[in-house]
Amino acid sequence: MKHTIGLIAGAVLLAAPLAAQETSLPKQMSWTAYDTGSAGYNQAVAIGAALQDTYGINLRVLPGKNDVSRTEPLRQGRVEFSATGVGGSFMAQEGAFDFGAENWGPQPIRVIAANNGGAINLGVGVAGDLGIEEFSDLKGKRVAYIVGAPALNVNTEAYLAYGGLTWDDVEVVEFGGFGASWKGLIEGQVDAAFASTNSGMAYEAASSPRGLFWPPVDPEKADAVAAMQAVAPFFVPNVASVGATIDGTDGYAGAGYAYPVLVGTDATDEGLAYAMTKAMVDLYPSFEGKAPGINGWALDKQDMQWVAPYHDGAIRYYTEAGLWSDEAQAHNDNLIARQQALAAAWEELKAEAPENWEEAWAEKRREALAAGGFEVVF
Repeated sequence: MKHTIGLIAGAVLLAAPLAAQETSLPKQMSWTAYDTGSAGYNQAVAIGAALQDTYGINLRVLPGKNDVSRTEPLRQGRVEFSATGVGGSFMAQEGAFDFGAENWGPQPIRVIAANNGGAINLGVGVAGDLGIEEFSDLKGKRVAYIVGAPALNVNTEAYLAYGGLTWDDVEVVEFGGFGASWKGLIEGQVDAAFASTNSGMAYEAASSPRGLFWPPVDPEKADAVAAMQAVAPFFVPNVASVGATIDGTDGYAGAGYAYPVLVGTDATDEGLAYAMTKAMVDLYPSFEGKAPGINGWALDKQDMQWVAPYHDGAIRYYTEAGLWSDEAQAHNDNLIARQQALAAAWEELKAEAPENWEEAWAEKRREALAAGGFEVVF
């Protein structure tokens, strides 16, 4: 597999456009996204403004505190799409962590488009008043753990692994959401938290009395990078040019992956998926530069061989645009086969009704992947 990268009403964009262009998208749409103030939320709102100005579409952005709360409305068909991260895409597909609970299981996620800008990193920021220089310095420090957000927690764990640490080496401080964890860092309740470098909360932390520091990732430290990727295989070393404490500098050497990722499911209508993919491309000039890191949605930055499969409607558009290849289709088919193998294993285990579901599913899942010749992660 290639490795590149409680809801409340959010933004409802209502102003009528002067002359709306034509699209088959519905006039009212809803997406879920990360918390208010996050990079994902800010980008969704900017895209919503472009949808309104160009097509007269009202996009309601629903901020979710964690991966489960962002994915549940998508699973129920209450939103058209989710602007999510690896939690609501890759981990949901894998039935891993919180998605391994008996009421969840592997999800048939389908990608529409993704932000692969490379201008930002997804990293663990630490309070600037601690004198921390390396991730190994986090030993004994207070590190944020987000309840119900396996993506954020695995990502934090990956950075700890880079520093030769585990959760057992730090003081775990639980929070109910992404935003709360960063408020905790600002207010002195925790020392380190995970975010995209261009998150609004990271900027807020950088301007707070404690300040903010991003410990570096050195791609030359092969063993440390390998330890990181053993926990989170979607991470790749990357030099970010956009973000809190980074803007206007030579950049920050950390790591990153695709974020946000716009996803539906295999139940998403093909025509809707096609129209949304086309709109994301056609509207790009309208939302380009309107939020930090948003330029990664550009058509030439799309990765057609990511860790979750693309929707047939998106594939139809990318084929018309000349970007889809036989190699991309083979990769996509393999990912769908992976999802099907996981779904079959899930149904088999449900029929067995084991007493210890968590342990039984973890074993069953790995066995199914190995038997199918798929890469075993988590």
